[in-house]
Amino acid sequence: MHFTSEQRFDDDVVEREFTLGEIPGILWTPASASASAPAPLILICPPPLGLSKMYPRLAGRARYYAAEYGFASATIELPGSGDRPRWVAADQARADLRRVMEAGEPVSGEIIDALILPLVEKAVPEWQAALDDLLALPEIGGPVGYEGGIISIGVRLAVVEPRIAAAGLFAGSLVPAAMFEEARLVTIPLQVLLQWDDEGNPRQAALDLFDAFGSKEKTLHANMGGHTGVPQYELDAGARFFARHLK
Repeated sequence: MHFTSEQRFDDDVVEREFTLGEIPGILWTPASASASAPAPLILICPPPLGLSKMYPRLAGRARYYAAEYGFASATIELPGSGDRPRWVAADQARADLRRVMEAGEPVSGEIIDALILPLVEKAVPEWQAALDDLLALPEIGGPVGYEGGIISIGVRLAVVEPRIAAAGLFAGSLVPAAMFEEARLVTIPLQVLLQWDDEGNPRQAALDLFDAFGSKEKTLHANMGGHTGVPQYELDAGARFFARHLK
């Protein structure tokens, strides 16, 4: 991990951009974080739209977590997104998805698998490598939380990464059938956020996935509105969920 820039905001939150090989990322830490008092860490997974486009939303969440709850947060660019090399197969899968949605046709399992499963296979090891380096920093400590965007990445990480103690998942992406079986293996505490009228993601699939999770503690926050209509108060609800499990 190589840090490339640093700035301190008025709320004393420090933001550092870094690279992990070819992968760009950002780390936010509270003023209270130190070697003697390391901050718990939240991994924030962005949607595959590029860190620069998603920066205001990501930074807003991370700075709130740092200033109000003392958490560090980090994010990395997903494969094929932002300034990372183009991924032809992923571009084709997205084009196929747009075509059927614009035509008003049902999205087939083949398209969902082609869109999501290769991304999970590539992204999860990258998140684990980033976690290795982040936890090696003296001011960062466990336990670790995960929240974000592509719910299948969160499912896989919750199964294979024992350092993740709790996850806040956003039910706003298509889910391959194979992930429902993996969901039964998830045992960590979960808080799942669902927009009831999400235009591009079937509500019933999100409810079925929530039902499949094997966690003894799992909470569903369902709000009226479309994909981008998440109420502002869910930010604090997510922070309080992590405060229960990371402190």
